[in-house]
Amino acid sequence: MKAVAYIRVSTQGQAQDGVSLDAQRSKIEAWCVANDYELIAVHVDAGLSGGRADNRPSLQAALADACKQRAAVVVYSLSRLARSTKDAIVISERLAKGGADLVSLSEKIDTTSATGKMVFRLLAVLAEFERDQIAERTKSALVHLKSQRKRISGRIPFGYDLADDHETLIVNEREREAIRLMQALKAEGWSLRRIGAELTKRRIGTKTGTSWSAQAIKGILQREAA
Repeated sequence: MKAVAYIRVSTQGQAQDGVSLDAQRSKIEAWCVANDYELIAVHVDAGLSGGRADNRPSLQAALADACKQRAAVVVYSLSRLARSTKDAIVISERLAKGGADLVSLSEKIDTTSATGKMVFRLLAVLAEFERDQIAERTKSALVHLKSQRKRISGRIPFGYDLADDHETLIVNEREREAIRLMQALKAEGWSLRRIGAELTKRRIGTKTGTSWSAQAIKGILQREAA
């Protein structure tokens, strides 16, 4: 039986115990010896996010090797392989069509069995659910800060100034008048570019003193409409 190792670390992951490149490779090699697999290739994506599968060249090479050799792709954990259910399922189906298998050491998944296939899909779904919850909590926190007129980024939004506490946003009346003008002109059917030209004509500047762009005006109008 043959095995193809796939190893990945993001920049942040390199600093975490147990998921370094060397640690992952060592565990995969030990598994191959214990289970009588011949390790025919090791593919490494160093410093790449696992957010997408199609932008990781070594992952694509590992999948191609496994399908060509009808081998098992062995990873330290599912988080090294894929970060979304979509990618996880696509990878699993590609391996299945190529007569290859998937082994994840941390979750003890082996798709040579029906049970292994089921567990793989279930864990992928749960992992994505957890990430969605984190994103939802982050969004709620930002909405709360916005409602409290608290600063949520390094950029001060047009229409506001920063109070002395460096956290609270206070209204800039002149800029708010400019926003109302943008909204009125847009309602009259003016293009974003024409609105920018009118602002410049009236000597209404941006926060940074740069020229008005259609994208900047669009962003302000969308923010106000939210």
